[in-house]
Amino acid sequence: MKAIVYEQYGPPEVLQFKELAKPAPADNEVLIKVRAASVNPLDWHFMRGDPWPIHLMLGLWKPKKAQLGVDVAGVVEAIGGSITEFKPGDGVFGGCSGTFAEYLCAQEDRLALMPANRTFEQAASVPLAAMTALQGLRDKGKIRAGQKVLIEGASGGVGSFAIQIAKAFGAEVTAVCSTRNLDQARALGADHVIDYTREDFTRNGQRYDLIFAANAYHSLFAYRRALTRTGICVKVGGKASLGAIFLEFLMSLMLEVLSRKKVCGFLVKILKRDLLQLKELLESEKVVPLIDRRYPLDETAQAIRYLEEGHAQGKVVLSI
Repeated sequence: MKAIVYEQYGPPEVLQFKELAKPAPADNEVLIKVRAASVNPLDWHFMRGDPWPIHLMLGLWKPKKAQLGVDVAGVVEAIGGSITEFKPGDGVFGGCSGTFAEYLCAQEDRLALMPANRTFEQAASVPLAAMTALQGLRDKGKIRAGQKVLIEGASGGVGSFAIQIAKAFGAEVTAVCSTRNLDQARALGADHVIDYTREDFTRNGQRYDLIFAANAYHSLFAYRRALTRTGICVKVGGKASLGAIFLEFLMSLMLEVLSRKKVCGFLVKILKRDLLQLKELLESEKVVPLIDRRYPLDETAQAIRYLEEGHAQGKVVLSI
């Protein structure tokens, strides 16, 4: 089978399109013929080994696991002996390791049946980005109907899902994005839009019950200034150094003693229950994936390079 591999950390040029042995499923695994995968910032962080602590996870001098990719949609080709939920021929989507390949093996609890009304490309665009938005808004942000919610970075993969998921929870949504993406944010359901090239939402006097910062570029104090008295800011993404993140974490804990405002980050987990909830949102059309560009598998380097530029409107997908 063909797959994308990398044997050293570095820019997209380190990626290789190579022939690998087709895997066989273990007792608790499903063999998937991959039809589509999507690219996430996580992939280029792993590819580059940046920030450096990633080396502690993946290998000090070179990656121990040579394949990239987390999001997948495809068709079950074979199953292990203990698999009960899926059968050969089923369309599935989910989050697992090494999805930039023609075949892969995944555990049953990281997959769900395909949404009936979605293509493989649309389904593959969902798992990591939409689950980040869902868990950030629901679990960390404690979103409730009627709240005023602001989505920063509303035009990207995570942000475009966050707008729709926040609306599905019954929130009043303000989207922050660049001029060229204002109409897109409205089309996704945003009640209000802010052009960050013309207005700083942290200084316009408005207050929000929940801020979901998909591109967390403002300071801790700026986010707190834009929150209501008991508001929560959930941060994902951004380009702060590890030291700056740790310092802000300590400062946030101290400030929470003085007020009920909260600024926090989190790490997403691929969970079966959330895949099923996202499947329901997709089938009800409360969430519709937004795909910017499609690339064939052998152009994965170009896909990651485009995503790194930071101008993608929605998701970047690999069609396999």
